[in-house]
Amino acid sequence: MAQLMKVLIVLENVVMDGVKRAATVVGNDLNKYVDVTYYSLEKVEPYYVLDAPLVTAKRTVSADILNFFGTDPYRIYADQITDLCDYIEENAFEAVILPAGLLTSFSPFIKKATPNVNVIAWMHNNFDTYMEQYYASMQEEFKRGLEFADTVVVLTDADYTRYRQFNNNTVKIYNPLTLEAPQKADLKSHIIAFTGRIAIQHKGIDFLLEAAQSLSKDWKIAIAGNGTPKDMEIFHGLIKKFGVKDKIIYRGALKDEELRRHYENASIFVSTSRWEGMPLVMGEAMGFGLPIVAMKNTGSDEYLRDNRYGIITKPHDVNDFVRVLDKMTHSLFLRRYYSERSLERIQHFMPETITKQWLPVIATPKNELV
Repeated sequence: MAQLMKVLIVLENVVMDGVKRAATVVGNDLNKYVDVTYYSLEKVEPYYVLDAPLVTAKRTVSADILNFFGTDPYRIYADQITDLCDYIEENAFEAVILPAGLLTSFSPFIKKATPNVNVIAWMHNNFDTYMEQYYASMQEEFKRGLEFADTVVVLTDADYTRYRQFNNNTVKIYNPLTLEAPQKADLKSHIIAFTGRIAIQHKGIDFLLEAAQSLSKDWKIAIAGNGTPKDMEIFHGLIKKFGVKDKIIYRGALKDEELRRHYENASIFVSTSRWEGMPLVMGEAMGFGLPIVAMKNTGSDEYLRDNRYGIITKPHDVNDFVRVLDKMTHSLFLRRYYSERSLERIQHFMPETITKQWLPVIATPKNELV
């Protein structure tokens, strides 16, 4: 039997986070076709189920950060870069996948140590957010990482254009559906689902809670997700400020069966994010046939495609969001119509479809691509 191609998926950690969720779902499905190994810079119990081995870095990093968004990464991660390059060489990996900006910045060192390894940089958020916010303090290292990668994988049309200026070999591959939906939402309950970290600015939690003031008397918003102590304090403060305690059902972080019930028991899914790459939770909700109402950003644009598969409202505009949500809550016909559109759209995100797009990227070095 021919030996399977060896692929390493490098992660900062395997905690509850969209990047890690997407990476593990893709990695688990790829493992059916290639020999996948996960590699974590931090020693932590995996939040997600892994169908491939997990190796922890020889010299681990601090466990007190979700993702690194600081400055001077080559100094701070010098030991980890050295150990990672040694591990790749010693174990003869043929392809290495580097999700997000910090790990992408390691690609010049990996290519120098192992020139024949196929290095793939995987961008999980939109270009402006990475360049101007998350990695603004290490922008040059991030750009250099993009340039040295053999392939850059992005999620949206908008990001394909922006990232391609640093690497001509940029491809768009959606993140796959991350949660099976054995039962569809019935669309008659007066519950609106929101799923996401309680990250006030990023997820627009302030917009969501302000909008809750205008809900019809018998409708509520069920929120699944948690946040840092600081964000949770702000979250509870905003609930009090807007007087919406009776409108909010806070469920905390959910996964597996609890998360499925969260979607099954709702009639609408909403997103109020200021920015997104391509939010996995929107795909999850679509899988359950939930109609979508989302504030405009590059991620919601890619999912909903000019209102074809859901309704996009003006960015950062609570009044417009409330106007559309009010129509959706008052019309079962509208909910059923956009439920069908969600089920139609999610067919583009099935894991087997996404894996078929990943396999040639993993197997083909840059200089062999046509």
